[in-house]
Amino acid sequence: MYSPKRKRKRKTVTTTTTKKPSLKKKKLSDSPPTPIPSLPDDLLISIFARVSRVYYPTLSLVSKSFRSLIASPELYETRSLLGRSECCLYLCLQGRNPDPPNPLWFTHCLKPDRTLTKGTRKTKKTKKKSRGNILIPIPVPNPPLSHWSGPASVGSDIYFFGGYIENVPSSRVLVLDCRSHTLREAPSMQVERLDPSATVIDGNIYVAGGNQDDEGTESLYPIEIFDSKTQIWDHIPVPNWEQNWGGLSISAYIEGKFCLIIGSKVMAYDREVGRWDFVGYQLGRSWFWPCNCTIDDVLYCYGGAIRWYDTNQSMWKNMKGLKGLPKFGKNVYVKLVDYGGKMAAFWDNRVPLTSSGDKYKTIWCAVIALERPNSEEIWGKVEWYEAVLTVPVSYEFEHALAVTV
Repeated sequence: MYSPKRKRKRKTVTTTTTKKPSLKKKKLSDSPPTPIPSLPDDLLISIFARVSRVYYPTLSLVSKSFRSLIASPELYETRSLLGRSECCLYLCLQGRNPDPPNPLWFTHCLKPDRTLTKGTRKTKKTKKKSRGNILIPIPVPNPPLSHWSGPASVGSDIYFFGGYIENVPSSRVLVLDCRSHTLREAPSMQVERLDPSATVIDGNIYVAGGNQDDEGTESLYPIEIFDSKTQIWDHIPVPNWEQNWGGLSISAYIEGKFCLIIGSKVMAYDREVGRWDFVGYQLGRSWFWPCNCTIDDVLYCYGGAIRWYDTNQSMWKNMKGLKGLPKFGKNVYVKLVDYGGKMAAFWDNRVPLTSSGDKYKTIWCAVIALERPNSEEIWGKVEWYEAVLTVPVSYEFEHALAVTV
């Protein structure tokens, strides 16, 4: 008997597909805000204290709280306890006459991003990288700093002695705190001074020159001493030297003695015995150049070349080495600074105001390590140099100093 076959029922297999998440990003407005916990101030201070100060200007741009902590005394106390104190460079520019504006102050810092100076590929011609060294302006509050005052740095402070206030020489002393970039007044001098010379010896500041008598000619008296710790003024005896020697121009601390140029002659004051001695004429010949500094009791100056004075042979000698440092040229103004035992040199192209349409000029800086293999030679090793600032041609160097913060 024929019997039809049963049709087999097909099994239906149901597959479940998982829906892939959308790759589209949610809008910021749809996502709930994620709170970022703030670090306590004492922890931030501990972190900042371990960072070089050349990065502080960049850190201060992050927030108001960062800016406040970077200028706080607690930060610099922590830096001192950790042994993180370092030397920092400051440069002051002054507009030329007539009617010069207020001086402009700048400090050295590093750019956060450093790029190649030429192109992006590292070849033999373009292998030199920009170190990112620049000068940035610092805001100096009122009262404004005087024109042609005599500066001196002690620790983290820069003292300014005298200068012009409303076209009158002043005895005022202002102090710039380079940690917070704030000004305060110190006890005034006994004498009004215009562009005096200030020399630091063991925390005491010797201020000389810059004063005028009733007839308008410069007088050599007195030489005042300011104790930066006690904030008290004193003076040292001045010998009866001949008035026709001329005015006082520069002072420096050289091998344990306070030295003065008086006219064309150089006098040295021995503090231990309290006596003035005539040094001679040779020291003052190149020392007349305003671009000079003292590093480790050695006097340096620039006059066509970087020179140093050999006290044993009583003669000026050219510094050796300086490989890679470009020649400054004839119309270049140079400032030398004691940069924590090294030498910092600032220079610019001294462009005349009547030049053909040039409105700006470039300021360069170099840091030079000093080596003295023997008593008769000093060598300079250029660690870096580059352009650090562009300014109008009407501005010239007035002061260049280094502080320890």
